[in-house]
Amino acid sequence: MPLRAPAFDAIPRWRVERVGDTIFVREKLPALAQYPEANGLKPPNSPSSVVIVGGGAAGLAATDMLRRKGYDGPLTIISADDSAPYDRPNVSKDYLQEPIPEEWMNLRSPDFYKEHRIELVLNSRVSSIDSREKLARLEDGRTYNFGALLLATGADVIKLPIPGARDSDLFYVRTWSDARAIFKKSETAKQVVVVGASFIGLEVAASLRSRGLAVHVVATGDQPFERTLGAEVGGFFRALHESHDVIFHLGKTVTRMDGNQVTLSDGTKQQADFLVLGVGVRPSVTLAEQAGLKVDRGVVVNEYLETSAGGIFAAGDIARWPDPHSGQQIRVEHWVVAERQGQVAARNILGYRERYDAVPYFWTRQFGVSLKYVGHADKWDAVEIDGSLAEKNCAVRYKQDGKTMAVATIGRDIQCLEFEATAEASLQKSPRATHG
Repeated sequence: MPLRAPAFDAIPRWRVERVGDTIFVREKLPALAQYPEANGLKPPNSPSSVVIVGGGAAGLAATDMLRRKGYDGPLTIISADDSAPYDRPNVSKDYLQEPIPEEWMNLRSPDFYKEHRIELVLNSRVSSIDSREKLARLEDGRTYNFGALLLATGADVIKLPIPGARDSDLFYVRTWSDARAIFKKSETAKQVVVVGASFIGLEVAASLRSRGLAVHVVATGDQPFERTLGAEVGGFFRALHESHDVIFHLGKTVTRMDGNQVTLSDGTKQQADFLVLGVGVRPSVTLAEQAGLKVDRGVVVNEYLETSAGGIFAAGDIARWPDPHSGQQIRVEHWVVAERQGQVAARNILGYRERYDAVPYFWTRQFGVSLKYVGHADKWDAVEIDGSLAEKNCAVRYKQDGKTMAVATIGRDIQCLEFEATAEASLQKSPRATHG
């Protein structure tokens, strides 16, 4: 059975038999029952209805877990997106490299929502939440009563004004629709300027370069990812891109665009058929603020992912939670974190009182090189590199006051897993890990 995200489905099983010193794999066994709501399982708490605002990773993971834990009440996902929940990481990676069938992008088939009685409301925005009356109102006037509510509104892209640029020149990367638009534009383009050396920006740069477009990256920093991964790792990724003929313009900004001519802050000019802007996102907290929830650089939640209003939870990019590993209140904008928080929030909606204590994790893949990162280090006083970045075989430890806060690996996945297991095992031994 899947224990937690990113796994959602049970692994297929076969009957295994040992005869002497020989192992025989026999017939395939029936799948384990993953959604036992029809088997009479009753959770400790069963709200009159559950509304989830947001159809991303956290929202889908929560609905899946609610049904898996036996919740049989009304369940609604309200999403501003025009698509059912999909694999968002591919928006800046594989999808931009080659056409991908929709069934590969969709996290669940349309039949899943019908079979599990999940109402999926797309192209719709919640305009207000009344935490006392337990009412969510949509912009079109429709209302939804809830016994419990999960806010999973994610983040909004930061938009930059580019003097002279037309709307048709500027593209952002957040949704599947964004990726479709970029892919269509790139089919007839020859060169692109990517603004921002963020993970999204450089994933897009790698994807478009792999399709033969000339790619220029304009960013204000000295190295890509320097604030997150340090100068050494940032320099490695810059060299990786440059080895594929991506051209960097660091310490600069785009000041204007006239037709196909882009002017940089140092006065130099580059040709571009369009611009992709990847300069970061902001947590989408307006709805939470209007509802009177406590907000501080995100929606503040406790260790159970519950907001300052009883019965309202938050998960994903907007949630700022007390991380027991770093000892800080943190917010993380990564896919697996959102999924795992959605699952824990769902269990707590049902009364299981489970602390969210998973170690943060993210990954990126560019030009076939994958980096995995476990932990959270918003600052460090030492970086230790075991192995060789140049040989794409290393583990990078980020330390503060002698404590390893995070580990990034290239070609050494097992060391990431070992750090994660060690961190979680040490937490289980502490009094804080005792579930209420």
